[in-house]
Amino acid sequence: MKKLALTLVVLLVLVTLPYWLADQYYLHIVITTGLFIVGAMSLNLLLGYTGQLNLGHIAFFGIGAYVSALTSLGFEIAAPFGDGTIVVEPSSPFLGFVLATIIAGLFGFIIGKLSFKIRGAYFVIVTISFAEVTRLVSLNWVDLTQGPLALNNIPPMAYNLPFLGEGELWSKTPNYYLVLALAIVCYIIIRRIVQSRVGRAMIALRENEPLAVSAGINVTRYLNFAATTSAAMAGAAGSLYAHYIRIIDPDVFLFIYTVTMVIMVITGGKGTLIGPIIGGIIFGILPVGLREVAGPEVQWIVYGVAMVLIVMFLPQGIVPAIQKWWTRRTGSET
Repeated sequence: MKKLALTLVVLLVLVTLPYWLADQYYLHIVITTGLFIVGAMSLNLLLGYTGQLNLGHIAFFGIGAYVSALTSLGFEIAAPFGDGTIVVEPSSPFLGFVLATIIAGLFGFIIGKLSFKIRGAYFVIVTISFAEVTRLVSLNWVDLTQGPLALNNIPPMAYNLPFLGEGELWSKTPNYYLVLALAIVCYIIIRRIVQSRVGRAMIALRENEPLAVSAGINVTRYLNFAATTSAAMAGAAGSLYAHYIRIIDPDVFLFIYTVTMVIMVITGGKGTLIGPIIGGIIFGILPVGLREVAGPEVQWIVYGVAMVLIVMFLPQGIVPAIQKWWTRRTGSET
């Protein structure tokens, strides 16, 4: 009953947030933080529940952003064979969102298929290399991506619904609700997976892979499923990011963004449903709060010290520590 009441309160706060958060700049921070929280949630599915560290996760976010932007803008490039050209007419942003999710998931499947047979440090190297390759492609394939000049004037997300008609999401408030809807859908999907037979198999692989294999669990199959689902969610977040920011350049593939997602997962509590959300809120909002009282150098020092202290004193993350404290206090599980 308490958990239901708390859930309703949290939902009420989230739904009403744009109405009592007067400063549009802060709402912008909430939107961008929300998109990275979705990325962290998707990364947690792979890192937290299978134990596989993907340090190229931002590649799927960036692929989703570019696919959605190019679908909406249209493009014309030289055919790889012959003297002709390939022309793609501009399409709806919603189609771009769908394609971004599918294509990012497909790349996740391919990378998983190629690298999960070697796993460990080799998997980490493959994912980092893949992210760097995607960045170089976006930087150098100027005919398609405009390279360092960036893709700009990306149309905002649009809708065409019965009783509501047609429209485009130009302002921050509708974009906030769009990001909130994506975050809720991804959370529900991850929760359903984790609580299913598939989730139990992934956790078994994380805890003791030889024992899981001896019990008949197909390692590659479940790891590929986690990688594909994780990449698809990151691609969906990247799509909304492109249509919200409305300009995309190769910097979207920077390694620091993957590090940010990993920090959100580790500090919040990997292998927990709410951990990446808590970590995302802290390390997404903390820099903004520090800007009001400190210069850039002090901001990064405080940011780093906070992360180190959490890792030192709460090695399993914030959420597991709170759960243990609550269990000791009440004598029951949260």
